[in-house]
Amino acid sequence: MENTKLNRINELAALAKIRELTAEELIERDALRKEYIAEWRRGAEQVLENTYILTPDGKKTKLKKREK
Repeated sequence: MENTKLNRINELAALAKIRELTAEELIERDALRKEYIAEWRRGAEQVLENTYILTPDGKKTKLKKREK
């Protein structure tokens, strides 16, 4: 995520501590948060897709996706 967007999220968080956010600011904050979370999840999934478990006998096993 771009630094400008992260900075805007932080600005809105600081404003929310001082006063109530306007309807437009709430919509913007929610959209930025959703984008941030989606990007974080993509990164976490990439890390997990490249994760292997090393067993005591030396075998490497690819981490399996959990069934829902």
